Amino acid sequence: MQEYMFLIRNIGDHKSTFSPELHTEFLKKCEEYIGKLKNEGKLISAQPIERQGAVIRCSSGDWSETPIDATKETWVGYYHILANNLDEAIEIAKSNPEFEYGTTASIEVRPVKMKEVTTGYVYPTKSV
Repeated sequence: MQEYMFLIRNIGDHKSTFSPELHTEFLKKCEEYIGKLKNEGKLISAQPIERQGAVIRCSSGDWSETPIDATKETWVGYYHILANNLDEAIEIAKSNPEFEYGTTASIEVRPVKMKEVTTGYVYPTKSV
């Protein structure tokens, strides 16, 4: 099995317009999705990301810090999963509740690099 990251993006905070009932329904669907992945042995971790923070950059030794603009497209969460291949990872991502409850969600599905081919360096991980 290969490790994959689902990097979830969304524009603004569209869930702020949800009624309390709809928000609870969405959260329950997320809990079910996470539970299903756990039961199948495919989930390593999953967490939402707060819509605050900063982007830092360094160019020629000059640092800049820009606050996250939550009104634009921003990261809102991640899933770290196991899948047999990219096609399976994409199919798992397609059933994420973000798509059912919003129109601006996107999920970037990326394999996790475990080892450097040229140096043989193995990246550290926390055992699951």
